[in-house]
Amino acid sequence: MKAVMVSNFGGPETLLWKETEIPQPKPHEVLIKVKAAAINPVDWKVREGMLKDLMQLPFVLGCDVAGIVQEVGSGVDNFKEGDEVFAMLDLTKGGGYAEFVTTEAEFVALKPKRLNFEEAASVPLASLTAWQAMFDEAQLKAKQKVLIHAASGGVGSFAVQIAKAHDLYVAATTSTKNIKLIKSLGADLVIDYSQEDFTTLCQNYDMVLDPLGGEVQSRSLKCLKKGGTLVTIVNLTCQEAAKKVGVTALHTLVRPDGDRLAQIANLIDAGKIKPLIAQILTSSEIQAAHQLSQSGRAQGKIVIKMQLN
Repeated sequence: MKAVMVSNFGGPETLLWKETEIPQPKPHEVLIKVKAAAINPVDWKVREGMLKDLMQLPFVLGCDVAGIVQEVGSGVDNFKEGDEVFAMLDLTKGGGYAEFVTTEAEFVALKPKRLNFEEAASVPLASLTAWQAMFDEAQLKAKQKVLIHAASGGVGSFAVQIAKAHDLYVAATTSTKNIKLIKSLGADLVIDYSQEDFTTLCQNYDMVLDPLGGEVQSRSLKCLKKGGTLVTIVNLTCQEAAKKVGVTALHTLVRPDGDRLAQIANLIDAGKIKPLIAQILTSSEIQAAHQLSQSGRAQGKIVIKMQLN
């Protein structure tokens, strides 16, 4: 098979398709023929060597895949050959930029029926990040209030929809050009960060979801009520300041979870969540896909459609 084998840390030019062996599933794994894989910021951060402790050279990048089950290990009884599935792979193993990948069956779920493979591949990591931040870390309940930053991004766009599906009040920050889009996702209050101050518009919130960090993270503490929670998916720099004002600041790292993905698939098939796709590129455009992701200008997710000879 062909896979993007990264042998040296560096720029997009290190992403080269190479021949390698098709992996064989262990007893509790499935072998997936990858039809599409999504690009995530963690991918280019690993590629550049910013997260050297996460993966060891050489490696195959990619944590989001959708495809068809080719083979199941001896201990797997909930999937069979031919099943259309999607999965978030182990962050420390990757493997998604390839024609085939093996992964633990517990990380896999049946693909939402209303999505094609490219759409389905865009879902796992971003949607799980949003879900786990809001409900595992902050333990939000119906009717509570959440402020979601960068709402047009991969995590933010799923967070808005998942929050509304759980009957939360949602405020969301975005740029002027994306206001209409974020309103269409169901946000109750959409804030144009270039024109409005979210700290004056959002008070006594139960949670802030922060994919940005920096000044946005520290200013967001003003939006929380006593006992509220800020959850960030980037560097946590405001922990001491949070303690001083009686709130909690946490960093979260997404975890694969097939059961949760199955719940997300049900919400998608019920029409309550839809993926936001920035661009679908071919496998020959893998370097361009990384450049687009790294630019920070993508509205939603970037997906690679596997089209290899």
